[in-house]
This record gives sequence, C-alpha cells and structure tokens, in this order.
Amino acid sequence: MKFTDSPVIELPVRNAVLSLQQDNGSMHVGTSVWPCSLVLVKFADRWAPPLPNTSTGTESTPNPYSDLFDFRSKRAVELGTGCGVSGMGLYLLGLTNLVLTDIAPVMPALKRNLKINKTVLGKTLKYSVLYWNKLDQIKTLNPPFDFVIATDVVYIEETVGPLVSAMEALLSDNGVVLLGYQLRSPEADKLFWELCVKVFDIEKVPHEDLHPDYAYEETNIYLLRRKKKQ
Repeated sequence: MKFTDSPVIELPVRNAVLSLQQDNGSMHVGTSVWPCSLVLVKFADRWAPPLPNTSTGTESTPNPYSDLFDFRSKRAVELGTGCGVSGMGLYLLGLTNLVLTDIAPVMPALKRNLKINKTVLGKTLKYSVLYWNKLDQIKTLNPPFDFVIATDVVYIEETVGPLVSAMEALLSDNGVVLLGYQLRSPEADKLFWELCVKVFDIEKVPHEDLHPDYAYEETNIYLLRRKKKQ
C-alpha cells in the first residue's frame, strides 16, 4: 500500500503522476488523503480500457470490468471528494464529465490540489459545495449521474442516512456507485448496510481484482446498483 502520513502523496495513474497535498493537522477529515481513494483509483487503473499490454503470445488477459469502466459519454459526481484523489484519478482514466463535491470547509484543500495538478489534468475540474441533506444543492447538480463515486465516507452514524439518500437521488436507474469502503465505526457501518440493502444490489469486488500494490485486507471496493423495480 502506497500510503503515508507525509504532507504530499504521489499517485501514478497510467502515464501521469498526481501530487496530493494533505493537511493532517486540520480540524476537517477531508483535508487528509484517505486510503480507500487510492485503492479505488488503482483498481480502475488496472482494468479501465485501454489496458496496458498484457498479451502473452496470441492471448490476452480477459477484462471482467471492461463494461464498468467504459467511461465514454458518462456523467459522474463524487461525494466527499476531500483532496480530490478519486475524481482526479478517474478523470485521467477517461471519466471526464464529472463534478467533485464536499462541504464548504474542505473546498480550500480541494482547490489547492486541483491547482497543483492542473498541468497533469490539463484543466481545472468542476467542483461544487454539497451537504448531503440539502435537496436544493442536489438538484443544482442536475442528476441523474451514471456514476456516483464515494470513498471513505462512512464514519459518523448521523451522516449515514443523508449519504444513502443522496446516493439514491443522484444515481441514474442504470448507474453504479463506486464505493471505496473501510470500517470506521461499527454503528455507522451497521446502519449504512441496513439502508443500502433496501435500495441497492451490492457487489463486492474480489480482493484479487484490486491492484496488488494498492490493496489490503481492511479495504474493499463495492459496486452498488439500484434494485430493479418489481
């Protein structure tokens, strides 16, 4: 796992390197880089087409995620983007129509990282203040989205209900929540999955499919899709 407490983390994504500046002394958790964001980006980096050359003779490694990571003409929103790791990483992998969201106090850290990485990204990505319980802010984002991205966002029980409601409100009927998850609070964890199972079909990505250098047993990637209406 390429994770460190140092102020700057470098994350290679294909032929680019993101430089991620964090403020671990801040009063806001969103100003630190949390590991699930790195795990999600490198999972996508491993499988998003076009794949690196994996040919052995005349055969190549089959890609079970080619449809999932076909980002063409897709819209995405990231919840709790923090320093912007997941959004910037997936942008470099082709998910270019996306907006990064977080609460107002985290915006300076996000803007700083977008500025630092502007040369790598080629532009400043779109961002917006979003509180999960503010329906007017959700509507302003103009849902639905093909992808809702969320990593390390379940750690306070009080925010779980608004989070799941926001996911549901933002996701299109055939969309996917890309969720990077690590248990942070037993109470929040219990409530989160109780609420999710009512709304979503839940698929856990096998650990062997994660990037081998960016995976450890405490962290998982889940794919959440809307339950089909009966």
